[in-house]
Amino acid sequence: MTEGMRSDGQAPRGGEFLSVRVGIQEFMIHIIQVREIRGWMASTPMPHSPPSVMGMINLRGTIVPVIDLAAQLGLEGGEPSPSSVVVVVEFDQRLIGLLADAVCDIITVTDEMIQPTPDVGDDGASGCLDGMVMIDGRIVGIVALDAILPRSSSQVAA
Repeated sequence: MTEGMRSDGQAPRGGEFLSVRVGIQEFMIHIIQVREIRGWMASTPMPHSPPSVMGMINLRGTIVPVIDLAAQLGLEGGEPSPSSVVVVVEFDQRLIGLLADAVCDIITVTDEMIQPTPDVGDDGASGCLDGMVMIDGRIVGIVALDAILPRSSSQVAA
């Protein structure tokens, strides 16, 4: 068996996660994908962008789109507040900001703790999460960035 692989041949899904609050729910993003956490700042609108795109921010000379995580997950989004945060993730070799209400914690999750997302008869609902974890009596979803974020045009054309 290859080092780091599970007994079923799949790559491990556990590790350290950053948990964020979106509305009244909590979600986790694999810490490997997180580049930094910033406080909310006004963003520059992007013409003809989907409603979930809040705009663009300048991150040390790099233009980073900011996406409302609630809207991307199909949840009720709200207006950003001074306590809102932008979690900058690296996805598809680009930086993307995810607007969340707050950062909660860093959580270590083992493969055994991850349960499948329940089938609710809608691929969109289960497709946006890589699994669910029970932590201290609460259910926390693991965000599947590959399912909720747009691919770069160079990847789509390939």
